[in-house]
Amino acid sequence: MLVADIHHVSLNVVDTERSLGFYRDVLGLAVLPRPDFGFAGAWLDAGNGRQVHLIETDVVPDDAGQHFAFAVTDIDEVVSALRAAGYRIGDPKSVGGSAARQTFVHDPDGNRVEFNQPA
Repeated sequence: MLVADIHHVSLNVVDTERSLGFYRDVLGLAVLPRPDFGFAGAWLDAGNGRQVHLIETDVVPDDAGQHFAFAVTDIDEVVSALRAAGYRIGDPKSVGGSAARQTFVHDPDGNRVEFNQPA
């Protein structure tokens, strides 16, 4: 296999500071140093060497099912924290009848984010 692992995902956002309110302040991702690319954005530590890169742009693609997923250890705690912060998030559902559970939320720019608690 040519690919060893996922390093980062990049998301288009309209307002970096507003998005940091979700990824940093609610989800707890730490901000990483980021080179000056000549446009606004942020790099965030998603754990285990993985990163989320926010790229500020004028347009965010419509939700057509594309998403990325965070692995979590307590999906009910995640749902409670997001609801307390004012986000609409579904109740966790079984993944294919297994003990694994997942749910989805949209970030402030409409990017779909999955939370997945393995079995």
